[in-house]
Amino acid sequence: MISTYWIEKRRPHWSRLERLMDRVQDAGLKSLNRGELRELGLLYRQVASDLAVLRADVSSAHFAGYLNQLLARAHNIIYSGHKTNHSAPLRFYRDTYPEVFRRNFNYILFAFILFLGGGVVGSILTLQDPGFGLKIMGPQMVQTIDRHEMWTHSVVAIKPLASSQIMTNNMSVAFTAFAAGITAGIGTIYMIVFNGLLMGVIGTACAQAGMSKDLWSFVAPHGVLELPAIFIAAGAGLRLAAGLLFPGVLPRRESLARAGREAVQLLLGVVPMLLVAGVIEAFVSPTDLSVHMKFLFAASMFTLLVAYLSGVTERRRGTQGAEKAPLLEGQ
Repeated sequence: MISTYWIEKRRPHWSRLERLMDRVQDAGLKSLNRGELRELGLLYRQVASDLAVLRADVSSAHFAGYLNQLLARAHNIIYSGHKTNHSAPLRFYRDTYPEVFRRNFNYILFAFILFLGGGVVGSILTLQDPGFGLKIMGPQMVQTIDRHEMWTHSVVAIKPLASSQIMTNNMSVAFTAFAAGITAGIGTIYMIVFNGLLMGVIGTACAQAGMSKDLWSFVAPHGVLELPAIFIAAGAGLRLAAGLLFPGVLPRRESLARAGREAVQLLLGVVPMLLVAGVIEAFVSPTDLSVHMKFLFAASMFTLLVAYLSGVTERRRGTQGAEKAPLLEGQ
């Protein structure tokens, strides 16, 4: 039998959902702000879970009937048909995605730290044991570096095809790093550490051959987008793992579902970054453009990326809107 204490503890959530439903029916969904819309979805799932508990207790039929009607109202509003909004993708990338990024920044930072740690380990092992680089890079790349040659000439020869192949490979890495989060994060951690290790090995081998300038002037133009995209994808995988391992007060299934939605949003933002990075890697990075121009281009791209993800552009739009408001009021 369900206790009175349990019912009284859950009742505020039912009342809150009912109040939101009343507002929506009076003024429509536009009357709710973004936080209230998220709250509406969460309350709907929580109340549905409460209803399942109440239905198992015959003595709670009255409360079960009440919640059943409340959920029916909410279901009709949440899942009602609506017109296709063609500006929704633009709003997602312009407004929603930077917020999602900042909300999950700790996971992305942890992925970067793992990558950096792998790079340091790869560099140390290569310095201590030259044979280690051979095992990681393979004989063909080692021979190319020994000849003091870059391996980018093939990219220059077939730019459009190379761009497509680069995009496909990068997407594969990003999606795999994300999906591996379901392994409690073990697969994601392995991928990001190994990629860092590989970067450390290549960077050290090129430094020993006196090719650091050639390497980093090639990597920088596209790497300022490609590497953050990989960190974000890995962060999405870690977010998925956190929902699985640390559900908190939520049922594990619900925690995983919420983490999955957030992680997918993170991953969606990676797609345009990798598309642009693939074009740059094929058409800019391997060209004869001066080293200074390549690094200047990389710095410009990275500055724009940081401004976008940190919300600087969003705050600027808000400031411009505030400056225009008095003029509108005076009209």
